[in-house]
Amino acid sequence: MNNTTTRRLPIGAEYRPGQGTHFRVWAPSAAVVEVLFEGAGAPAPAALRAEEQGYFSGLVSQAGPGARYRFRLDGGDAFPDPASRWQPEGPHGPSQVVEPAAYAWTDADWRGVGPRGQVLYEMHIGTFTPEGTYAAAEQHLSFLKELGITVLELMPVHEFNGPFGWGYDGVNLYAPTRLYGPPDALRHFVDTAHAVGLGVILDVVYNHFGPSGNYLTRFSPYYGSKRYENEWGDAINFDGEHSGPVREFFACNAAYWIDEFHFDGLRLDATQCLFDASPVHIVAELAQRARAAAGTRTIYLIAENEPQHADMVRPPEQGGQGLDALWNDDFHHSAMVAATGQSEAYYSETRGTPQELISALKWGFLYQGQFYAWQKKRRGQPALDLPADRFIQFLQNHDQVANSARGQRLHELTTPGRMRALTALMLLTPCTPLLFQGQEFAASTPFLYFARHEDELDRLIRKGRHEFMTQFPNIASEEGGKLLASPADEDTYRRCKLDHGDRERNAHVVRLHRDLLALRREDPVFAAQDRERMHGAVLGAEAFLLRFLGTDGDDRLLVVNLGASLSLVPMAEPLLAPPRRARWTLLWHSENPRYGGHGMIEPDGEHSWRLPAHALAVLVPSPVEDADG
Repeated sequence: MNNTTTRRLPIGAEYRPGQGTHFRVWAPSAAVVEVLFEGAGAPAPAALRAEEQGYFSGLVSQAGPGARYRFRLDGGDAFPDPASRWQPEGPHGPSQVVEPAAYAWTDADWRGVGPRGQVLYEMHIGTFTPEGTYAAAEQHLSFLKELGITVLELMPVHEFNGPFGWGYDGVNLYAPTRLYGPPDALRHFVDTAHAVGLGVILDVVYNHFGPSGNYLTRFSPYYGSKRYENEWGDAINFDGEHSGPVREFFACNAAYWIDEFHFDGLRLDATQCLFDASPVHIVAELAQRARAAAGTRTIYLIAENEPQHADMVRPPEQGGQGLDALWNDDFHHSAMVAATGQSEAYYSETRGTPQELISALKWGFLYQGQFYAWQKKRRGQPALDLPADRFIQFLQNHDQVANSARGQRLHELTTPGRMRALTALMLLTPCTPLLFQGQEFAASTPFLYFARHEDELDRLIRKGRHEFMTQFPNIASEEGGKLLASPADEDTYRRCKLDHGDRERNAHVVRLHRDLLALRREDPVFAAQDRERMHGAVLGAEAFLLRFLGTDGDDRLLVVNLGASLSLVPMAEPLLAPPRRARWTLLWHSENPRYGGHGMIEPDGEHSWRLPAHALAVLVPSPVEDADG
């Protein structure tokens, strides 16, 4: 054996052409570590050399791409590689040596994506198509690009236990799951997306490991931490004893997806559970390593953070962690209440009022340090100074659709008119919009929570899911509780697979999204994403306006009415007044018959305004020679 080689990552199996495969693993509790190979013609077991700080390494000249292996500790049991790049038989099976450089990339001219001008699309590969593979999903990329999507956000693809799942219970963080295709199929998916002009970012889970198939603690007890309470089991040890190699494991993982798979960024899941009292927070380190791995490409780093810590999107020199954007649950919650009237459970701190919606669209988070009664504590940090592109707004995402008795989409829970109006509101305002797969064609399929492990674990997961959902009073009832699908049932998973025939059946919904995204992209006032030049006013109990100040009076006016038809008399609101020597005329409206609406007259009448029910209108100034002023 020979130990001299240059490595891409500090741990894992790395093939070196003409030399063999170099193995390195962190196992500080072991005295002896061997590599055991499996299959016909496999190399003989090879002992690795002990290094400082608990690492073991060695070069096995007979091992090449395709070799399957495990690490044996102190002559006892053998386990998959903690940094395995592929688990073809799942997390309990052997790891496999792969050669990342064998894939011939064609995206050399792709420069990446930044935070401005993006429209995100959240996708779960397993349910996006009936086949549930990267290859099948590729067939729809051109449609998404033509629709107006700019960046795909893939739900987690690192290896997890079971035949299906959301992916948030990953256990092999360097291995793309075998369920959707081999690693090169994922590379080809990203490569193809770049070829049609789409960026791709990856949802990664660094706040816990899944409950089945995680063998890291067999290699080191220091991966987990008991210092903090975590919602999903043991927290990760980012700041305790022997945390250095743990931090390196995760920081390198962030860089790995950018480097070896050409992802255009990451979405960090539940960052409130990344506990770290170190001088440099692990999120800041992840961001720095990911950007370094991108080289000259621009990448896009976003996070989910339920407490709404706005400092995460400030630069490190201002005490932040250097991310680009945060999911904005507050906008979603207020919009949901406005759409459905259901203000309960974690929606109970919003009322869906016009002022709430104006504030969420203008300032991002509604809670920026006020007391939050649902959690009995203050929530959020000041964010009034942040630009609009720091906030990602949505009407649907995987969590929010699934957090209902039947996993229904929003269009099934509200009126068609309200749905069109809220869609326009989300897509035309300055914050960055996100669509959830199938939203663009009013998918008839639900999105439920699904995951299968082992019988006893499945029972515990079902029990825990039921307990979580009982925060909603109707689901807490005997009848409501019976509506919850079993997460481990294969039918639960299969029901969630999109039916792309809905795209033709609901062509009017596709037209709505396509036209709105074109307006957002091509209209200079909307494309500016300038919330400082956007002002709002309440017009009624469910009606409001947003005025976008353009150049030389080329303003835009959004008039929104989520309630009953409304006549404005009197009209004592200056934002209603047209620019000098002009009158307001319709540019776009949600009641266009091409979207399934019923038509709309000009709202700006001679003596009063008429706002139709459940509608949104976009108005532009038209010159009038004899106008007053």
